Amino acid sequence: MNGLKADIKSVAIIGAGPAGAIAASALKAENYFDRIRVFERRESAGGTWIHDEDPGSNHPVYPGKLPTETDQPLDIPHDLPQITPHIRRERWTATPIYNITNVPDIAMCFSDSRFAYGPFVPHYVARQYVENYFAIHQTDSFLELNTTVEDLSSVSLPAPSAARGWKLTLRKHDATRNLDVWREEFYDAVVLANGHYSVPYVPQVPGLEVYMAKFPGRVSHSKFYRSPLLYEHKRVIVVGNSASGHDVAADLVSAAQHPVHVSRRSKSKWDGDEPPPGIAWKPTIREFQPDGRVVFADDTYLDNVDAVIYCTGYKASFPFWNTEANKQPLWDYKADKLVKSYRHTFFRDYPNLGIVGLPRTLTFRSFEYQAIALARLWSNRNSLPLPSREEQKAWEVQQAEKTRARGVKFHDVPWENGETAEYLGYLFDVAGLGTLSGEGRIPPALGRDLVWAIENIHKYPEHSARDKKGVGGDCMEEGWVLVANGRRSHLGFI
Repeated sequence: MNGLKADIKSVAIIGAGPAGAIAASALKAENYFDRIRVFERRESAGGTWIHDEDPGSNHPVYPGKLPTETDQPLDIPHDLPQITPHIRRERWTATPIYNITNVPDIAMCFSDSRFAYGPFVPHYVARQYVENYFAIHQTDSFLELNTTVEDLSSVSLPAPSAARGWKLTLRKHDATRNLDVWREEFYDAVVLANGHYSVPYVPQVPGLEVYMAKFPGRVSHSKFYRSPLLYEHKRVIVVGNSASGHDVAADLVSAAQHPVHVSRRSKSKWDGDEPPPGIAWKPTIREFQPDGRVVFADDTYLDNVDAVIYCTGYKASFPFWNTEANKQPLWDYKADKLVKSYRHTFFRDYPNLGIVGLPRTLTFRSFEYQAIALARLWSNRNSLPLPSREEQKAWEVQQAEKTRARGVKFHDVPWENGETAEYLGYLFDVAGLGTLSGEGRIPPALGRDLVWAIENIHKYPEHSARDKKGVGGDCMEEGWVLVANGRRSHLGFI
C-alpha cells in the first residue's frame, strides 16, 4: 500500500511545535509503532509560540546570505557518545512572536480541541494549547527537550535489520553543568516538523553592509522586534508590508516619530488608496549611503533615520540534513522549494521521510491532514497508494510551472481558487478511515463553520475603512473584522 520495502516501527519527529504535536498524536493513534520520539531544541513544546521576551542583545543581520552560510551545521565529535563544552554559536533558537494570533482560531487549532477563546488569541494561549496537546494525547512522554538534532543521515540500520533508515546525531544541553551531551539514535522513519520561521532573511541592497558597519544596531529584522517603546520618537523605516510588516508598522505608530515610513514593493491586501494615519508609503530602497541617507527607487530619500526594520520573512533551514550522506540537498534555495517532494508532505526518494507544516495554507488544520496521511501510510493502512515516482515527479514539475506563472512560491496553497480544498482532499483520500477497532485518527471534515470563518473573519480591515467600518464589513470591539458573506481571502494572514 505504501511502497516501502520494510516495516516502519520507530519514528523520530524533529520539532515540538504544532506540527510535531499533531504528528505525535497521529502516529500514536495508529497503535502500530513501537517507538516514537519528539526532539525539541527548546526548553518546552510550543514552537514559534514560545515567547522570548528578550530576544538578546545580538541581532545579527546578514544581507543576501542564505541559511547555508548563516545556519551551518556544527562539527560533530568523533566516537559518540561524547560530552563537550556547551556550544554558544548562534543557532537562531529565539522565536519571532506575534502578541495576538492572526488566523481565526477554528483554523488555528486541531479538530479535536479548540482554543480557550477566539477568534484571535494572545501568544501564551497558543503556546499553552500546543503544550497541553501533548499532555491531552499522552504524547508528552515522547518529548526530549533541550535536544537538537545536529545530523540526519540515511543509513543501513544496525543488525538485525537489513533496511535503510535514519541515524540521528543528537546534542542535549545539560544546563546544570553547562555541557553538551552527544549521542546517536537510529529510526526507521523521520518526520520533519522543525518549522520555517527561524532564520531571518534580509535582501542584499547596495551600501547596506557598509551602512550597518558604520551605524551598528540601526538595521534589524522583525524577528527581534518586541515593543514600540524601544522606538519612541525615533524615525523608523519598515521594509515589507506582508503580515509582519503590517503588524510592526501599525504597532510603531503609537510611539515612533510620525510618519512611520513603510517601504513596499507592491500593494498588500490591507492597503487602501491612502496610507493610514501616522504611516507614509515609500517604494523599495535603492541604496544605503555612507552618510546615513537612505535612497528609494523613486529618487526620494530620508536622512537622520534611527532604525530600519526588515520584515522580509525567513528562509527554510535544515542544518541537520547531511547532504553528502543523503546524496542530495533537502532544499533548493534557487527555486525556494523542497527537493523531490510530493504534495508538500512526501519525498519520492525517501518513502520513510515526511514533512509536516511547510505549505502556506490553513496552518494547524492543514498539519493535521498531513500528519494523519503520513501515519496511515507508514502503518500500511492508507486507503489510497501514493503514485509512482514518475507521477510524483510530474506533479513537482507541474507545480513549479503553475506557481512560477502566478508569481507565488512553490509551497503556497491558495484558498480562493479551490487549491486548498483539493490539497486537503487528496491527503484525506490517502489516509481514509481508521480501523473498526478504533486505531488511527480520522481526517477532519472541511466543515461549513471552518470555511465560513476563513472567508469572513479577518484580523485586519482594509484601510479604506471609514469610522471603523471596513469595506463590506464591521470592525468588532475586540479589533477583528467580520466581512460580508461570500468574500474570499488569499490566506494572506498566514
